Formats: sequence, structure tokens, C-alpha cells
Amino acid sequence: MSMKQYLLTPGPTPVPDRVLLAMAQPVLHHRMPAFSKIFNEAVEGLAWIYQTAGRPIILNGSGTAAMEAAVVNLMSKGDTALVAHSGKFGERWVELCKAYGIATVEVKAPYGDAVDPAAIDKALTENPGIKAVFMQANESSTGVRQPYEAVAKLVHAQKDVLLVVDAVSALGAWDIPMDTLGIDALVTGSQKALMLPPGLAFIALSERAWARQQKSDLPKYYLNLATERKAQQNGETAWTPGVSLIIGLREALAMLEEEGLPAIFARHDALARATRAAMTAAGLELFARAPSPTVTAIKAPKKADGTVIDTDALVKHLRGTYGVSIVGGQGSMKGQVFRVAHLGYYGPFDILTVCTALEMSLKDLGCNVELGKSVAAAEEILSAWRKQAKADASAAKK
Repeated sequence: MSMKQYLLTPGPTPVPDRVLLAMAQPVLHHRMPAFSKIFNEAVEGLAWIYQTAGRPIILNGSGTAAMEAAVVNLMSKGDTALVAHSGKFGERWVELCKAYGIATVEVKAPYGDAVDPAAIDKALTENPGIKAVFMQANESSTGVRQPYEAVAKLVHAQKDVLLVVDAVSALGAWDIPMDTLGIDALVTGSQKALMLPPGLAFIALSERAWARQQKSDLPKYYLNLATERKAQQNGETAWTPGVSLIIGLREALAMLEEEGLPAIFARHDALARATRAAMTAAGLELFARAPSPTVTAIKAPKKADGTVIDTDALVKHLRGTYGVSIVGGQGSMKGQVFRVAHLGYYGPFDILTVCTALEMSLKDLGCNVELGKSVAAAEEILSAWRKQAKADASAAKK
């Protein structure tokens, strides 16, 4: 018998059976009324999760396609952008800007730290020509939640500066009210908290951003948001869409609406707190100083003899011996951290499973670990959350 597999990576994340079954329906032609109805319902669901009065744009591609779309549609030749980053995915904004000849002012923080809003404020003051600030909501390479709310206030105190936020590993997991916060461009992808396979990217723009888009002179064709906006207002896409993925998107968003935003956010918060408590109880050290609600990064554990375990070896052991897939570090953090995800279609027993497998793996690899200790720490938090969730559901029915 083949080993049962458990997916606890920060993307792709598990896809619910209900969504898989929806995507297994016969493929529709993308220029027919039946598909237009599904497409419009999916866009309405996206607007709900984005908490925006506008219509988010659906693109074919990974989240990076939406990031690139933000750059080529909101910037022009000769512009300067401020990029605030403290991890591999934040650095991607720098790479994208440079690919299109956009000068960048970088505000950095060490891996594991959040960027400092005061440093961003200082950089904006010292560089009055900046046209946009690019940053993350969540830096999934290090498990750090970035202070985009504070940055939004700073950006809007400036004239003609847009705030662009990568929420690929955040949107749908915690509260990011786009319109209320004044985020000008918010991007995400299908394979994270939205519980879909990879293949779709999403971007929503404020009216300020749409005005800027009309003036942008950077080269664009497939990722021209004006072209897509015109088509998508009529329930179509400019180019052939991922039909089955959009059918699945409508179903996934329906599931999320049934759960409700407060419950979704509370679930992710509980899973994150339980994971962090479990790792600490196992004698491990968290890597992020500003921990994320969607992924927890943990420093490389030590064996009983004091030697450090390469986290890539730990990840391989978990997957090969127990069928549990997590991920290691990226870039300069390769081999030094491992990451446990808790976003999207995850519940309490997913966290308990990874805790159990991790304890057993650490013991296999020569660490001093007390079996069951991390599980017990997680259970305390998850039990309390479940009790509160039940009480909240009962109160809502009255």
C-alpha cells in the first residue's frame, strides 16, 4: 500500500473535494452565456474576499503574473519605486521593477524581521519622486507579517504615491479590507488561501490606480489590465481563460462565504497560534520576530550532541518516512529554517498531524524530544478555539 500523503506547504495547499468535483464538470466554452454567469459570480466572490467595491481582475498565471501586471500597468518609463522587503518574495518586486527599467529605492530589514514603517516614511521624504511603494502583506519565505496598514497611512499622506501589496499568501486568511485601508493594488493567487490548484492570479485596483494605469507607458500586451477590464465587465476575458479553474474558484468562494469572514480569520489565527505553541513546546525556536498567520518558520533544530540538522534533510525525512510535506528555507535561508503552512483548507487535525510527524522525525534524527508535548500544546489552543467558534455560531443564529 502506498503511503498516505499530507500536504502542509504554503502553496500549493489542499483543494477541497467539493472544489475538485466542480472542476471535473464538462468544460464550457468561454464565450458562452453559461460561462459568463459563472465568471461574474466568481468575480463577485473575489470582491467580497478583497472587501472592495471594485471588480478584481482574473489573470491566467501564478501570483507573479499579478505582481508583474501591477508593475507594467502602474509605472512608466523613468519612474522610481520604493520597495520595502525582508525576504525572497519581497525581493521579487525589486527584480520585476528592474526588468522594466524602473529605478528602485529599497527599504530592507533582516530576514525574520518586518520592515520598519518609519524607515519607509524617511525614504519617501528623501525621495519625493517616488511613484509607488511595493511590499508584502506576508513574507512567506520567512513567516513574517508585514505592517502594510501603517504603511498605507504613510503613503496616502504623500501626493501621487500608490501602495501596491502582494497578498498572495495572505488574502483570504486574515482581514485585509482593501478599500478601508486604502490599498491601491492588491494581488493574490489561486493556490493559497483560496483553496484552488495553481494557475490563476488576481489583482484589484483602486480608482487612483486605474487613473494611473491609463497613463502608464511600459510595454504590455497579455497583462494589459485595461484590455482585461473592458472584457471582464462583460463576463468574459480578453484571452482564453482557465475555464475549469474559474468554475472551481466560484465553488471555493462559495465555501468561504458559507464560513464567513470572521470565522475564516479566527480559524487561521487559531491554527497559527497552535503551530507556534507546538513548535515552542517541542524545544524549537521560531524564526520570525513578527509571526505570520499563514506560515510558521522555525530555525534548524539541534541533535542531542549539539550539531545542527540541515532543514532540507528534515523536510526530506518527513516526506519520505511519514508522508508529510512541509518546506525548507529559500535563498540564503536554505537549510537553516523549515516552514509549516496553515492557510487555506486546513483544520485542527492537519496541525496535529504535522506536530506528531515532526516529533517522530526529530527523534529519528537524534534530537532530544518528548513525544506528545507539542501535540498537547496545540490541542489546548485548538480546543479553546473550537469551543469559542461553537459559541459564536450559536449566538449568530439567535
